Amino acid sequence: MASNRLNRINEEVRRELSDLIRQLKDPRINSMVTVMSAEVTSDQRWCKVYVSVFDESSRKEVMKGLRSAAGYLRRELGSRVRMRSTPELIFVEDESIKKGARIAALLNELEEKTDGQ
Repeated sequence: MASNRLNRINEEVRRELSDLIRQLKDPRINSMVTVMSAEVTSDQRWCKVYVSVFDESSRKEVMKGLRSAAGYLRRELGSRVRMRSTPELIFVEDESIKKGARIAALLNELEEKTDGQ
């Protein structure tokens, strides 16, 4: 029962943060940032937010911008989502899309080699 509630909280936090990040006016944070998932701890004190940045060249600047906006995002999240306490936000770069693309490229390369024989 508690895990189902926590899953709903995670999804709601992810949805609201996606919307809030799109509204930020920080020039370091462009529109090519996607919130992949959010993991709120069971005591609701911390939240790891996994973000994917499309533009590799501005990846570090985007992460700096998100970390500097964490206080604002936390305050806005607290006003939008009804929780016992608003968690501290920790932004983590999610590299699953990059890894998935690499695996797909390797599989395609392997398929081309087997077709050529």
